[in-house]
Formats: sequence, C-alpha cells, structure tokens
Amino acid sequence: MIKLNNISKRFDKNSVLKNINLEIKDGEKVLITGQNGAGKSTLLKIILGEIIPNSGQVFVNNINPFKDRKKALFHIAFTPQLPPPLKLNLKDICFYAVKTTGSEQKKIDSFAKILNFDLEKEFKKPFYKLSGGMKQKFLIALALARDTEILIFDEPTANLDTVSREIFLNLIKEKFSKNTIITISHRIDEVKNITTKIIEMDLGEICSQKEIE
Repeated sequence: MIKLNNISKRFDKNSVLKNINLEIKDGEKVLITGQNGAGKSTLLKIILGEIIPNSGQVFVNNINPFKDRKKALFHIAFTPQLPPPLKLNLKDICFYAVKTTGSEQKKIDSFAKILNFDLEKEFKKPFYKLSGGMKQKFLIALALARDTEILIFDEPTANLDTVSREIFLNLIKEKFSKNTIITISHRIDEVKNITTKIIEMDLGEICSQKEIE
C-alpha cells in the first residue's frame, strides 16, 4: 500500500503539489493523467524518495522512503519516461541489476525476448547508443524481472511501436494482475485495460478519482 498525507512541494516560488492526499491499495492499477506541468512526475519522484516534499508524509508498505529509501525501493520497480544517459553497456547494467536488486539474468532475457528485443545481440552495446524504443524495452525488461509488489511506469509506451505497445499491455494484464501498478500516461484509451482507477491531476492538485469496472 502507498499512502500520501498532505504532500506539498514547491520549487522556489512555484507550487508544484498542493496538499496531496492519496491512498493506493494493494493490487490496484492506477492511471495518473493530466496536462504537462500538473505535477504527475513530481508525485512519482516523491513516492520513490527522489524528491523530498516541503510538507507531508509518504509511506510505501509502511516504510518512509525519506528515512529508509533503500528499504522502500526494495518493494518498487520503476521505468522512467526519460531514459538515463548511461554509458555502461547492457551486460554491465544487467550485472549491476542482478547484484543490487536480486533479479535473475534469465528473467531479464525472457522479458526482453517477449518485447522483441534481442538482448544477446546488443549485450556489448552502450545503453546510450540504443534507439529510443530499444532503451524503453530494455528498461521495461529490467523492471519486470524484479520480484516486486509495486510497478511504476512513467509514459511506458511513448517510445514503443504499435506492436510493442500491444505486447507490453497484454504482458502486464496477463502476468502482473496481482501487482500494484501506477502508470502515468496521456494515452488513456490505450492503458484502460490495465487500469482500475483513474486519477486526474491539474495544477498540482488531484481533481478527480474514478473507479473503472
């Protein structure tokens, strides 16, 4: 379960989040949507402990990510919207992921293959030299290979072609039905099938929450 109590965040004089109260229950599939600048990505970064709010509390499975980020992140796998500018090759990134997260290489290989990404062929290539779609597939494979209860995706299908989008969405629906999933996306119709609740944000506030049957 993820709980946010009265979360507010300012950057200089710009108020990005205003008294956010949100509870995401175990197994919920939440879509967070809204215009650019609504505060969606900042909200995720606060859940991940990357950004400290000016006020309020966050709990990930009763763990405060600001006091024990490593322990909180043990429960979360995250795929960012913007791939990091990593100069390591894919082999080294996989080695690091296996050592630090408890993933298995065979699981990473398996999910990459499902996403039509030939990891073995690209193993020695630096991450930053991959195409946008290849980066996205690789990062998704890394996230799915982790044995975590919570999956967080920031615009996961943005760089994927039509076929890969369908594969990804079907994969989430079929193999991760028991996981708690948080997705940021502007493609509401596309991700509705993996969503049980839509949260709409605007100007740093939650405007509405709607259950999907």
